[in-house]
Amino acid sequence: MANTLVGVDHSGSYRIYLTDTTELVQTAQDIHHATPLATAGLGRVLTGTGIMSLLLKKEDDRMTVNFRGDGPAGQILAVGRGDGCVKGYIANPDVDLPLKSNGKLDVGGSLGDGELTVIKDLGLKEPWSGTIAFVSGEIAEDLTAYYYVSEQQNTSFALGVRIGTDSRVECAGGMFIQMLPDAREGAIEALEALLGSMPPITESLRQTRGQAGLSEEGYLESLRDRIFADVPAEYFPRTLEFREIRWQCDCSREKMKSALATIGIKDLRQLAEEDKGAELGCQFCGSKYRFSEAELTDMIETIKGGKQ
Repeated sequence: MANTLVGVDHSGSYRIYLTDTTELVQTAQDIHHATPLATAGLGRVLTGTGIMSLLLKKEDDRMTVNFRGDGPAGQILAVGRGDGCVKGYIANPDVDLPLKSNGKLDVGGSLGDGELTVIKDLGLKEPWSGTIAFVSGEIAEDLTAYYYVSEQQNTSFALGVRIGTDSRVECAGGMFIQMLPDAREGAIEALEALLGSMPPITESLRQTRGQAGLSEEGYLESLRDRIFADVPAEYFPRTLEFREIRWQCDCSREKMKSALATIGIKDLRQLAEEDKGAELGCQFCGSKYRFSEAELTDMIETIKGGKQ
């Protein structure tokens, strides 16, 4: 599956990542039983995180993107890997607010005021992290500001989730543009004109998805051609490769067991004696893991043995 086009313009002034994440966002909505507003916020964060994860150098490098605000949504968090796998959750999947005056879902209002934190785990001694205050809480503007403030890179995000009349995901996707060193002034001007006049990316997605007979790669290139139709040829982006962004949760019974062991002997003993076991749930995918009284007792003995 190829749902992401990676390209660079003919002058070598900027690179783009253009993606359709409709299936990914629908999966997230189904898992979290999210309202249209919650789906829009979570879908934008998943799409942005997916694009950012493709920039990581190694497949097992990890990136966490955390939007935490004082609004009713509370928190939206996503984790991406260098191989394009992403997972995420929203603290309040039932969040619902009136539409904004322009008829759009109020993602910014659902998050309120808060901070965006990006953490990169690149296999070094300590992860790298950067934090900025929300610009708007509308996700794309905040990620754009993050790159400018924390990484000193001129970058632009366009992210969108369109919800159908049946409350399901009609289309979702995003575009990432980042200037390269020694970018030509003409390319900068062309992109400024493009970004100042382009419709919401969901509109381009909707129109392009309606074309029949296209391969996955052909669809993405048709989407690019639609968006960049008025950009001069010397600054038009050519395709370098196709990548995939997909939902994948890497939770497991062993990981949950390791997490459970960290609560300490006293709490483990209480769970074993009073509750006769414990159940842990994955906040990303909803999977449940049950540990019996005997398993908890074995964990206690193992911890005791390790302290001797």
